[in-house]
Amino acid sequence: MKTTNEILIIDLEATCWENDRIPAGQKVDIIEIGICELNRTTKAISRKQSIYVIPERSKINKFCTELTGITPQLIEEKGIYFEEACEKIKKEYHSTSLTWAGFGNFDKEQIMEQCDYLGIENPFSENYINVMYQFKNHIGLHKMMGLKRALKYMNMDFEGNHHSGADDAYNAAKILREIL
Repeated sequence: MKTTNEILIIDLEATCWENDRIPAGQKVDIIEIGICELNRTTKAISRKQSIYVIPERSKINKFCTELTGITPQLIEEKGIYFEEACEKIKKEYHSTSLTWAGFGNFDKEQIMEQCDYLGIENPFSENYINVMYQFKNHIGLHKMMGLKRALKYMNMDFEGNHHSGADDAYNAAKILREIL
């Protein structure tokens, strides 16, 4: 059993369209859940992984692939259904009892929306930390800033590829580790 010493940091990649023009009959679908664990005591970031998710309400287009690097072929080879991804997270991370975090509210809202739509239980607890909001308050900013700019502001380099869920989760964890 995990201690409450762990915080799960997630970052989602989802189906997307140029200028946010969602085609009729399609909905934003999670296609990657990037996740890692931050230990509050040791400050270690571990267990970073990408869980690729088969979109059930939309298709991955060229724009989406160019942004995220996620292709329909990748999803065909490595993707699992969202419900299976939620079960995997619950089993591997004991997520229902841990605080979880993301950079902004999109990730939390998208998880909740997709769980509601599919009639499944949210794999995460009620305790959510909005890292963007915490960062903004920590440095006394009035405006929000993106993940890359927040790292730069803290004199940290972005590690990995932007818009890779696992890499974005890891980089958000680095910010949270600094401000906790």
